[in-house]
Amino acid sequence: MGGTWRAMGMSFLVLALIGLIACVSCQSDGDDSSAKVFDDNFQIMWAEDHFRTSENGQVWHLALDQKSGSGFKSKNKYRFGWFSMKLKLVPGDSAGVVTAYYMSSDTDKNRDELDFEFLGNRSGQPYALQTNIYAKGVGEREQRHTLWFDPTTEFHTYSILWNAHQIVFFVDQVPVRVHRHTKATRDVFPRKQGMYMFSSIWNADNWATRGGLEKTNWSAAPFVSSYKKFHGLGCKWEDDQTTLLPCANSNNASARHWWDKPVAWTLTKKQREYYRWVNSKYLTYDYCHDQSRYSTKPVECSVAPWD
Repeated sequence: MGGTWRAMGMSFLVLALIGLIACVSCQSDGDDSSAKVFDDNFQIMWAEDHFRTSENGQVWHLALDQKSGSGFKSKNKYRFGWFSMKLKLVPGDSAGVVTAYYMSSDTDKNRDELDFEFLGNRSGQPYALQTNIYAKGVGEREQRHTLWFDPTTEFHTYSILWNAHQIVFFVDQVPVRVHRHTKATRDVFPRKQGMYMFSSIWNADNWATRGGLEKTNWSAAPFVSSYKKFHGLGCKWEDDQTTLLPCANSNNASARHWWDKPVAWTLTKKQREYYRWVNSKYLTYDYCHDQSRYSTKPVECSVAPWD
């Protein structure tokens, strides 16, 4: 697989160089985007003994073994914003292991949720990235991509842009998925609930790798995923809040934050090129085209990713 990874890497390198220019607006608008230590932003949800940080608190590790996985949750809930984290995934034989990095309203049957799920593989195979969107408790909107790099050898950036106009999933500044808010999709676009940021590592060998055919090799445990440089630039939200926050208006051209300005309401020209590239080469499953599950396409599947 070494030659395959190198070919993928060269193809991506060209795009990444252009991407540095295309995404300058994401990093230079004056927002305080300094990454802080774990305790500044998060709290452990369970199995604290399966979590550790580096000495300076800047790098965090979640572990899975036969006893338990682990997970963490942001201290703040947000409504709209830009949320970014660097992850390095479980190396080697990781079949059956899922590292989840997601936003959720944590409201049970009525929850909104935006998911990155990284599905492990037998050694040497490309990782699968699954994204999903829940609105009002309804999900089953899965898309899967293979990654064009080895996500286990170094950190890569995974981001969510969420405003009143669109939700975009980014991998290293490449938009892999777009979910737009239009008249047709207003009932399936998460926008009325605040969401926490979560991450967890857990065993899902009943479905995660080749539909559950590949089981977890516990002799390779503990399985460890690593994190650093969380950036959460969003409107903090309280559950008893009844009005829109001033930094999250739906049509405010003079909004304070770049993620709420017109430049972030749709993909740029370069971002559209990246989107076409990644979905022509690396998209392996799209629920919109799964007629065995949906005889009639879900309404959002008929909405273009941009005008």
